[in-house]
Amino acid sequence: MALSVNKLVTGLIVVAIASVATMAYSWQRIQQVEAFNAAIAAAKSPQTDQQSFEAKYAVAYWLGKNERYKESTLLFTKLIDQASASQRAAILHNVGNMFFLRAIQLTGGNDNSTRDELEYLLSQAATSYKTALKADNSNWGTRRNFDRVLGLLPEKPTPGVGESDNPGLIMGNIPNGLP
Repeated sequence: MALSVNKLVTGLIVVAIASVATMAYSWQRIQQVEAFNAAIAAAKSPQTDQQSFEAKYAVAYWLGKNERYKESTLLFTKLIDQASASQRAAILHNVGNMFFLRAIQLTGGNDNSTRDELEYLLSQAATSYKTALKADNSNWGTRRNFDRVLGLLPEKPTPGVGESDNPGLIMGNIPNGLP
């Protein structure tokens, strides 16, 4: 009987040590997640999980917020291949927002080049929103922005301006599995 009690005590000690180790790891991970979230909220690069999808997404998002649209768009499009459908929709929504914001900010008169650039930006925004809705149709913000962009686009598009002008930027990086 003493032998089985010793084995039981040893087993319980091993379980207790494993439990303490698991709790310590979980506590450390919770602290890392809190630090990650605080860094993202403060628009800083996180110190942990720097290669995670979320960290890369956050960097691309903050670049866009700081009007560094080209860099942000490039980072977002690099994430599309590893994104789930809802993540892909969020990425494309943000890319559409950047094109839409650039179109809204466009000033400089009513000459042909300004009008063509405005139409190009709006068509790229519409393409992004449309593709985002194909990936995940549940985002009302994407639907609203898509409707707004469609309302701003001319009924008769200018020849040479539109989706076919820049096929690699948005559409070329999307996996073939989309509906």
